[in-house]
This record gives sequence, structure tokens and C-alpha cells, in this order.
Amino acid sequence: MEWRDIARGATCALALATAATAGERQAPDCSLRAVDDSRRWELREMRGRVVWVDFWASWCGSCAEAVPFLNDLEREFGAQGFAVLGINLDEEPRDALEFLARHPADFAQAADADGLCPRSFGVETMPAAYLIDRRGVIRHVHAGFRPGEAAGLRARVAELVAESQREGR
Repeated sequence: MEWRDIARGATCALALATAATAGERQAPDCSLRAVDDSRRWELREMRGRVVWVDFWASWCGSCAEAVPFLNDLEREFGAQGFAVLGINLDEEPRDALEFLARHPADFAQAADADGLCPRSFGVETMPAAYLIDRRGVIRHVHAGFRPGEAAGLRARVAELVAESQREGR
């Protein structure tokens, strides 16, 4: 089954899970490569930062709507130990590169055409976002994206970044 089929079959309804429902679930480690294949890295390399992991695909309309919001998050909180990591799930790298040419992203872009990383996270729709604290714990899960949700999501990021700074991390 392809991710496209899963996303098409999923509802576009907002699905939230807070730290209470996510528990102390560690984010899985994933071996990734840059969308342009310029480098490879492990997700665990981002430990020590608050990270918004965003799974997306070129055919996902809501994914395109999310890019400006994610660019804003990266600019606003990047100097405070925050990063956005987009993980593209297209089977053809060309599709991802064409999407990024139309919707420029100012944040890191990885690819996982094999789908191992989204399976490890439990991705069921796109976009699917996971807010991960500096210890690597998933603190918030968000399915889909609507521009009207931006203020609430930004507040969650601000709260987690501030919490991490208070803890001296």
C-alpha cells in the first residue's frame, strides 16, 4: 500500500495527541538522505534541539499550505534551539524537487521513499507532524494542516522551546 493511498483514505479532520496521549514515546531513529541526495544523516543527530518533523508528499495540497508556516517557525525559533525537518515520501525524487521549486522551504529536507521512517512513527495521513523535545520524546502529534491552526501550533512550539530553555538545555 502506498502513502498516497493511506492519505487519500484518511479524513482531513484535525487529529491531535498531546504529551499525555503520546506518553514518553521516544521518536524513532531514521536513516535519511537529503531530498537532493547531497547528504545523509540519522534523525538522532538532531537530539538536543526541539524538532518539528513534518512528513509530506508532492501531491498533498495541505502540505503545500504548511510550507510558509513551517518557514516562519524556523525563522522565529531557529536561534533558540528549534529546527524543522521535512521528510518527503515521494517515490520519485524529481517530484519532491519540483514541489520545492514551487514551494520553497527554508528548512532541512530529507527523503524516505522506502517509507521506513513514516512506518516507525505511525504516519497515517499527510501532512503528519511530530513535535519532539530535546530529549527525543514526541510531545505532540498533528495530522493535516489548515492555516487557521497556525496560531495554536506556534504556541505549542513556543511553549516547548521555553520549557527547554528553563531546563537549561
